[in-house]
Amino acid sequence: MSTFMAKAETIERRWFVIDAANKPLGKTAVEAATILRGKHRPEFTPHVDCGEFVIIINADKAVLTGNKLEDKYYRHHSGYIGGLKSVQYKTLMATKPEKAMELAVKGMLPHNKLGAKAATRLKVYAGDAHKHEAQKPIVL
Repeated sequence: MSTFMAKAETIERRWFVIDAANKPLGKTAVEAATILRGKHRPEFTPHVDCGEFVIIINADKAVLTGNKLEDKYYRHHSGYIGGLKSVQYKTLMATKPEKAMELAVKGMLPHNKLGAKAATRLKVYAGDAHKHEAQKPIVL
């Protein structure tokens, strides 16, 4: 008996909706990363992109536990000398909650071509409306 290996051509991708309202940012990101990677499927194969599409709504209502709003920073570098930029998560959640959720999910995906491809299937919205009703998403 041989081990079953999924093929990328045979994978049927579904759409899922995750409501982030009043849930911790990290718990929502874990759920989204698992689905994007395809680990919830019985035919999961590590070297094949088995993931599905994920829509996260109400990203602005996601909560950060503890003192993370004050203590946690998003840092990036422009590439120039002295170009380190840092934004406090309190400011990031107030101005761009979609960015905070995308960063959390991206950090939980593999840092290679499979992870980059999976990140393109993530759709994040601050409110409760999204424009993917035609795909008939499954609500989690």
